[in-house]
Amino acid sequence: MSPWKQIYDPAGNILVSSLVALIPIAFFFVALLVLRMKGHVACTITVILTAIIAVAFYGMPIPYLIATGLYGFIYGLWPIAWIILAAVFLYKLSVKTGYFDIIRYSIVTVSDDQRIQILLVSYGFGAFLEGAAGFGAPVAITTALLVGLGVPPLYAGGLCLLANAAPGAFGAMGIPVIVGGQVIGADPFLISRLAMPMLAVLAFVIPFLLVMIVDGLHGLREVWPITLVAALTFTVTQTLVAVFVGPELPDIAAALATLLAIPLFLKFWRPAVSFRFSQGNKEASITGAEQHYNRSDIIRAWMPFVILTVLVALWSIAPFKNLFKSGGPLASTVITFPFPYLNDLIIKMPPVSLEPAPYHSVFKFDLLSSVGTSIMLTAILSTFVLRARPRDAVVIFLQTLNELKIPIYSIGMVLAFAYLANYSGLSATLALLFAATGSAFTFLSPVLGWLGVFLTGSDTSSNALFGGLQAATGQQIHVSGPLLVAANAVGGSVGKMISPQSIAVACAAVGLVGKEGEMLKFTLKWSVLLVLMVSCLLTV
Repeated sequence: MSPWKQIYDPAGNILVSSLVALIPIAFFFVALLVLRMKGHVACTITVILTAIIAVAFYGMPIPYLIATGLYGFIYGLWPIAWIILAAVFLYKLSVKTGYFDIIRYSIVTVSDDQRIQILLVSYGFGAFLEGAAGFGAPVAITTALLVGLGVPPLYAGGLCLLANAAPGAFGAMGIPVIVGGQVIGADPFLISRLAMPMLAVLAFVIPFLLVMIVDGLHGLREVWPITLVAALTFTVTQTLVAVFVGPELPDIAAALATLLAIPLFLKFWRPAVSFRFSQGNKEASITGAEQHYNRSDIIRAWMPFVILTVLVALWSIAPFKNLFKSGGPLASTVITFPFPYLNDLIIKMPPVSLEPAPYHSVFKFDLLSSVGTSIMLTAILSTFVLRARPRDAVVIFLQTLNELKIPIYSIGMVLAFAYLANYSGLSATLALLFAATGSAFTFLSPVLGWLGVFLTGSDTSSNALFGGLQAATGQQIHVSGPLLVAANAVGGSVGKMISPQSIAVACAAVGLVGKEGEMLKFTLKWSVLLVLMVSCLLTV
């Protein structure tokens, strides 16, 4: 079959073309926020609208359209749905065996104040998981943990999505920044340093926002010392590592420092009043007061998450990854194949890319090296650590799979939409509208990254999609290309909290399937506020 070259302005007027391109995105927001459709229904209709526009307006060949939708849907199943399934199974295994009560108790002994627990779990532990794994695992695991601690599900999901903006630009061992540098031929180390002035302010502000959302300004006045400690520890550590070491370890180092600093500070200071959600799980609120566990019980309860930390870190380091690369001893366990009717058949054209370049659509089934497998292996090992009968563990897994069947479908449809938007040229049309603003593009550069992550669900994908355009536009308006790619990455980290993929993951983790609109409403205003803040920082 002959290659198809993308057309970015079918109407001959970039404004008109952009209005058409906005139709499925506008529908998605209206469907969730106004019509209050269930997420899987809204995603399905959005995919249908995008497909119609791709064929009728952009002229995308139907065989390529079908292949693109299938490719995106399958990517939603592997590796993303695999990660979510493993994470939720691990959490439910801990709950069903009764050991999560002990985890809850041990966290309460650090602090029974849920404002502080949210800082520990969503801001600290979430950043560690983002730095090591990414791909939805941080939100799925931390959201479930907070619900287990008595935080209402909507707040748990929304707060974890918001907290995930702090480590997002350096997620999964710095891959977003590394890819951004590769796209424009720049040193990722340079992009890492350029991103930090914007990201440092973002990371510093987020803990204060988390507390204010939970308990208002009055609550912030009560716990500002510990909030300040968390914000300073995370921000200073992340900045020093990003500037002097590189993009691979800022999140992991900042998270570990924060997880140590908060309990240490609490040895010398405690809030005068302890806060708990009035609508939280009442059983969770009294567990710490009525139960006492010995040290061995606490160690056993936490072992699944210790194993998780070790395995996720192991799966993320270069020597382990090299085992599965071409020529490595385990390379044969990775199954790859060019996706039929798609690989190298759709051509990205200037000015979106520096020169005509095909989309390499190669599906990779990495059963052993997937991060989801490290989480599933943790769950399997935890079956024995928590002394669960194998038969009971199988029942819990099947129950989890049954509960997640609609969320898994939603995630698949979200990725189908993302790939259709990218491969048809729809997302590039919107990017070119931004680029046409001339000198105002500097302000809009982070917004483009924000839009890119909304469309793709991934900061890495957004940098790969728009990095070339950012650099090319920067050259025209005499602004540093690497600086704009850094802005794309930081803006993208803020866009994650409204990405349909992230929303679906958070809702799936806490049983809010069908209430994706409520979750989006929770995060949208903060996402807009933060991306505008990043834009202002870039233009100062």
